[in-house]
Amino acid sequence: MAVLLFTGIGQAKELNVVSNDTLIIQGLLFEEYKAYDLSYEVFKTLYTRTGDKEYLFREAASSLMGNIYINETIKQLKTWDEAHPDTLGVRRLLIPLYLTAKRVQDAKSEAEILLKRSSKPEDIDLASNPYLYSGNFKKAATLLEKVYSKTSNERVLLRLSSIMDEYTGERKKAIQLLETHRRMNVLTSDAVYLKLLDLYVKENDVDGVISTYKALYAKDKKEKYLKKAIDAYAFKGDLDGAIAYLEKVKDERADYILYELYKRKKLFNKAFLLTDKLYAEQKDPRWLAEKGILLFEKSKNKNDKKMIKNVLSYFEKAIQMGEDDSIYLNYYGYTLIDKEIDVKKGIKVIEDALVQQPDNTYYLDSLAWGYYKEKRCREAQALMKKVVDEEGVKEAEIAEHWKKIQECK
Repeated sequence: MAVLLFTGIGQAKELNVVSNDTLIIQGLLFEEYKAYDLSYEVFKTLYTRTGDKEYLFREAASSLMGNIYINETIKQLKTWDEAHPDTLGVRRLLIPLYLTAKRVQDAKSEAEILLKRSSKPEDIDLASNPYLYSGNFKKAATLLEKVYSKTSNERVLLRLSSIMDEYTGERKKAIQLLETHRRMNVLTSDAVYLKLLDLYVKENDVDGVISTYKALYAKDKKEKYLKKAIDAYAFKGDLDGAIAYLEKVKDERADYILYELYKRKKLFNKAFLLTDKLYAEQKDPRWLAEKGILLFEKSKNKNDKKMIKNVLSYFEKAIQMGEDDSIYLNYYGYTLIDKEIDVKKGIKVIEDALVQQPDNTYYLDSLAWGYYKEKRCREAQALMKKVVDEEGVKEAEIAEHWKKIQECK
């Protein structure tokens, strides 16, 4: 077979007429561009010319990387090894070559020799591979643990934790190693955290999941991690724990979630104070409308005229500033209707809300109630029937409205 060296577009020279210096440059370029079949031929020629082990090892590396001429390369390395039996570089090449050729027992024999002659972490790491291939996971894990203890290398730790999880029944030990690593290393990668999450989920350890997402959020400030932590608290049924955590976080994204949890737990006073903070920071009229809702919800006397006046003033200011979310329009309009402040205006506001959500049964209920207050009985009954057909009468307010509207004449 003629071996060609490409030096330019459409140009080629046979290797035997090219100088060693030129061959070296070309071989390195072929390696860089991952043209391993070409780099293999170049370094093979250089080794044949010079007998220099450097070229033999590069030839072998090209064979390995390109998965070409594997058995021929093994034979050539063994010949070198017979003449130079103390060369560790041969062991380092033979182990992966044997594994590529699926000669696992031969690879293991080379690994045993390497382990006797070297205590370097990279050699121990390499020597662990034949034991993994042969299913001796305990031995592989023991070797990788030695490597990790010397290097704190994350790649090794992740391999080790996977072996402990899947093959040696040491998931809890893997978790301990990963947790210690992340606590001791400021620059821990996300891969370690994600591996921890995987193991905690397998262990049904919700507290572990929560602590890992909290640590991820503290490190990266990504909103998805904050939400995942709160989801885990919710799964655990610990909203108080979620609230306590969010109160410590003290940033805008946490405040949004905290506000919703305050409302869910009916902690209206805390939620009311938080709206003040959020409005001061953002000047968003939404928070004025939310203050109106909270002021009403936290009041013991729902008919207190001063309180109702303040509630309405919050809504009116929010609407003047451009807030037109149908939720707030419905709340504002219903308050005007139910408290008989201005029924006609309330109906108009509800109609504006229904432009946004024409089939919303809660808004239809509010409008029917407005018609009832104006003694527009037939219109009220027709609308309320739609609501009852859709929602039933399980909700007390709907049941009360339906009863009174049916009696309307």
